[in-house]
Amino acid sequence: MFQFWGSRTYSGAEGMENPGYCSGSFDGLHHPSDDDDDEMVDIAGATLDFSSTDDVPPLSSGGFEDYSTTTGSSSSRAAGMNGTRPSNLVDPLEDPLPGVGTYEDFNTIDWVREKSKDRDRHREITNKSRQSTVALLHSISDAFSGWLLMLLVGLMAGALAGGIDIAAHWLNDMKGGVCLIGFWFNHEHCCWTSNETTFQERDRCPQWQSWAELITGTSEGAFAYVVNYLMYIFWALLFAFLAVTLVRAFAPYACGSGIPEIKTILSGFIIRGYLGKWTLIIKTITLVLAVSSGLSLGKEGPLVHVACCCANILCHLFTKYRKNEAKRREVLSAAAAVGVSVAFGAPIGGVLFSLEEVSYYFPLKTLWRSFFAALVAAFTLRSINPFGNSRLVLFYVEFHAPWHLVELAPFILLGIFGGLWGALFIKANIAWCRKRKSTILGHYPVIEVLVVAALTAIIAYPNSYTRMSGAELISELFNDCSLLDSSQLCGYKQPTNTSETGAGNSLADRPAGEGLYTALWQLALALVFKMMITVITFGMKVPSGLFIPSMAVGAIAGRLLGVGMEQLAYYHHDWFIFKGWCSPGADCITPGLYAMVGAAACLGGVTRMTVSLVVIMFELTGGLEYIVPLMAATMTSKWVADAFGREGIYEAHIRLNGYPFLEAKEEFEYSSLAVDVMRPRRADPALAVLTQEGMTVGEVETLVESTHYSGFPVVVSQESQRLVGFVLRRDLLISIDNARKRQEGVVSASQVVFTEHAPTQPDDAPPPLRLRGIMDLSPFTVTDHTPMDITVDIFRKLGLRQCLVTHNGRLLGIITKKDILKHMAQIANRDPESILFN
Repeated sequence: MFQFWGSRTYSGAEGMENPGYCSGSFDGLHHPSDDDDDEMVDIAGATLDFSSTDDVPPLSSGGFEDYSTTTGSSSSRAAGMNGTRPSNLVDPLEDPLPGVGTYEDFNTIDWVREKSKDRDRHREITNKSRQSTVALLHSISDAFSGWLLMLLVGLMAGALAGGIDIAAHWLNDMKGGVCLIGFWFNHEHCCWTSNETTFQERDRCPQWQSWAELITGTSEGAFAYVVNYLMYIFWALLFAFLAVTLVRAFAPYACGSGIPEIKTILSGFIIRGYLGKWTLIIKTITLVLAVSSGLSLGKEGPLVHVACCCANILCHLFTKYRKNEAKRREVLSAAAAVGVSVAFGAPIGGVLFSLEEVSYYFPLKTLWRSFFAALVAAFTLRSINPFGNSRLVLFYVEFHAPWHLVELAPFILLGIFGGLWGALFIKANIAWCRKRKSTILGHYPVIEVLVVAALTAIIAYPNSYTRMSGAELISELFNDCSLLDSSQLCGYKQPTNTSETGAGNSLADRPAGEGLYTALWQLALALVFKMMITVITFGMKVPSGLFIPSMAVGAIAGRLLGVGMEQLAYYHHDWFIFKGWCSPGADCITPGLYAMVGAAACLGGVTRMTVSLVVIMFELTGGLEYIVPLMAATMTSKWVADAFGREGIYEAHIRLNGYPFLEAKEEFEYSSLAVDVMRPRRADPALAVLTQEGMTVGEVETLVESTHYSGFPVVVSQESQRLVGFVLRRDLLISIDNARKRQEGVVSASQVVFTEHAPTQPDDAPPPLRLRGIMDLSPFTVTDHTPMDITVDIFRKLGLRQCLVTHNGRLLGIITKKDILKHMAQIANRDPESILFN
């Protein structure tokens, strides 16, 4: 009974509970106009009414069943048409129909068919280019269009990222006060022109006033502290409320990180509206609000989603990308690289991130175009200069002190901590998200966000390290102490003689002072707070990235360990491990380096990134000489985390949401055969098939309306079951509906023919309907004794939606991607019904 299931095979209740990563608990969705140009498929010119598929897809269980009913009713009305034979027959092979070859929502594309379509299109353009100058110019413009699209994606994503950075910085500072010479200035810009700032209090100037100064006239005392505290909480709640309300009202798909869904879409899955213009607009606005609210989240993951939205919208300007889903996914892979490029100012790391972490199909051409797009985006961001420091990022380090081989031990220790934290975080976060989905908590997303925002603000404000934004915290932790630093982290005892001063602007290792001890206590408390609050924050109904919170946890742990190593080297420089390279008065240990390594280790433990993470980190910090420590910590964190489970956070969320994603990193280690997985099983009804001739339009429509499958095998006859081809349900319905409207005399009694030549019929018989043009004449098949590990590899490497199972050429059954995922879940003792989509 189980064949190639369609997009709406889940019930209405299931669809509302888990239609996607973050749209489960939203009711009363906003539906933009029908002429939306940002759907994942293009159905321009189709005669069927698809007006319900707008930017935000309906969450009911409509889909194929409703569509079949509509077609059935139209066919019954057409049944009384005149049965005279027309002079011309409509053949989809010779006269392509609008809508044929496109896909339904929540369905998987046919990679092989899409690549074949693109090759045919390219071959046709090449042949025509030899015939005329106009055709040659068209061929050149077609070849250049990919690079032009990459240029536009880079410019648009870079401009949006610069705007997000500036707006987030401004709103974050607004929680503390306002600039009197212009409310649109953030704290730093407000004090730039002031001549009254001092070295010790460089952030204090008369032009910038805290809320306590504005309301009470003084910035000192308990009452002023309470006023600032309350205003901080007020702004945090306001920003969080606006973010979750806008997401709920206009674009439910704008919440979360977006990377799990981007990975699924790049594997061939279709989620209409997820990369639409409403999602782009709302995600851009709410990302600024969510980051400014002080919640423990970052903007880096959502920027990948924003860049992919830009790419998807711009694809509609170019026909070859608008009409081909596989080509569009090449652009989206490049856009993912652009997202990381503008998030971290790391264009090379962005390309490697797309290759290692998110892309499913990444040909060499996409690598070059990703590199170009990431370059353009980084240049655009540099031109905007959002941080005012001529850098692409907020935390660029200035120190270049050498590290010693002995320090590899604490670096590996940080890697172990990162792996343990990553594994613990994934298990805790998935458990919390599952609880959110299965309990009443998921029905009140606004209240959940407000409660978490209030809790975060109340606990964060008293501690200066949790009060500042995540990027500012990481910047503080990465910095090395110099003679000009007034940070609490540089609260060492001053050197008693000049011989203890290191070369240049750096200082030799010194004993810790009271200021440093206070900072360490605050950092220890901040570490515990960040580790706990991030678990419940990631996955809420606001845009939320995981890069910055993970890096903050690792940077705190690394800085604590770095200061500990520094003090150990100062007081025990005669120990064996320090002899020969750490003499008294030398600058031996760099605590900022430990913070960098810890940040990489924790991010690697959570996401399981390796190569791309190391490149991102040295591009991010400029610390090219620290590649080996970063590599050691990142690899250690991956090994340790993999010991507790091979899934990264994004793969875990993909599985939680039931997306049909075959993870390339996961090995199939079981000895089952294709016959063990295929449908129908022994107790199931026989496979529903079409015969190549002998069936009428009415019989085909009855079969289609009585089943929910997305496609039907075509066989020679019901007796022989010899396989001829495979036809998709959507193409079948569109072809029949068009034939009834365009071909005179087609009625329910008309024969449906899939053969090359129509069979002879009596003169009084209605004309046949030839549908050979919509049939796949070379469907992928395996024999019943094919091992499942080979079958899984075929599905992964060719991006198949379904595969037919035969025995000596006779059709036995069908295997879909969903069947494989259910089989793998069953073997792993997970609920096979958790795979919701196909």
